[in-house]
This record gives sequence, C-alpha cells and structure tokens, in this order.
Amino acid sequence: MTVAEIKKNVDQKMQRSIDAFKNDLAKIRTGRAHTGLLDHIQVDYYGSMVSISTVANMTLVDARTIGVQPWEKKMVQAVEKAIRDADLGLNPATQGDLIRVPMPALTEERRRELVKVVKNEAETAKVSVRNLRRDANEQLKKLVKDKEVSEDDERRASDDVQKFTDKFVAEIDKLVQTKEAEIMTV
Repeated sequence: MTVAEIKKNVDQKMQRSIDAFKNDLAKIRTGRAHTGLLDHIQVDYYGSMVSISTVANMTLVDARTIGVQPWEKKMVQAVEKAIRDADLGLNPATQGDLIRVPMPALTEERRRELVKVVKNEAETAKVSVRNLRRDANEQLKKLVKDKEVSEDDERRASDDVQKFTDKFVAEIDKLVQTKEAEIMTV
C-alpha cells in the first residue's frame, strides 16, 4: 500500500464516520416533526421485519405531526404498534387508514438530556476518527520499517493525516453546535 492510498483510504473512512454521525443525529428528535425520525423503525410484514418506509408512505401533516399511510389496509395496526413500541415517546392515533403521529412538546429537562445524548454521539464519532488516524499512522510506520518510503515522506503523510483528523473533528463539533441550537430552540 502506498502513502497516497493510505491517505485516500483514511479520508474516505473518516467521511463515512461523519456520515454515520449525521445519520445518528437525524434520529434525535428536536420537537419538530420530520419523517426521518421513523426511518429506523422495523415493522412485522408477513413474518419478516422491514423498515416502515417500505410498507407505508410518510408525510408531514403539519409542523408537529407526521402522517403515516400504509400501502395495505391490513398493515395499519402493525405499523401503529411498531411506532408505539419503538420507545420514541410517540403516541400514534389511527384515523381510518391514516396514522397520525403527533410530536409531544419537549420539556426543558428533556432538551438537556437530548443535548447530552448528542454530545455522547459526537464523542463516539471523534473516537472513531481518532482510531482511523492511529491505524493510518501505524500503516505509515510499517512502510518506513519495510523501507518502502523515507522517514520524511512518512512525517509529511502523518501531518496530512492529522490535518484530515482536525478537519473532521471540527466538522463534528460544528454539527453538534447546530443540533444543540436546534434542540434548545423552543
């Protein structure tokens, strides 16, 4: 593996860590309704577990209500049960074949808890990025040990890997600030 391949590889993996972190942030609700909140919910569809988006259409009825309309009338009860059992603190109400999922208002205490959850997720993402940095540096040291690159090249590559790390950690911090402001907004 060359220095360029190592740098490219670590950059791609760090970007994937950021994408996973963004995905985790999307699951943390902010008081406003958004359909992404229900994406990870699994529904029992004739014996197999599938995501809710494969058995129903999800729309925003208003700023605080998600509308879920299953493709099949038989699935209404299963979808409603899955939403209720998802441990999101949501209480869906069925009206014919439309399931309305109102977003309860967040209390100040709950907002602070959600901010802690966001910061915990951020720390996990930062650890992931730092682990990728460590792995890349170990690969670079191995290239020097095997005499495939000079120590100067290894030093420059290590500096580049550190720049990637700093860039992605700063991006994580920026995402946390944005999400924290979103959560604390009443």
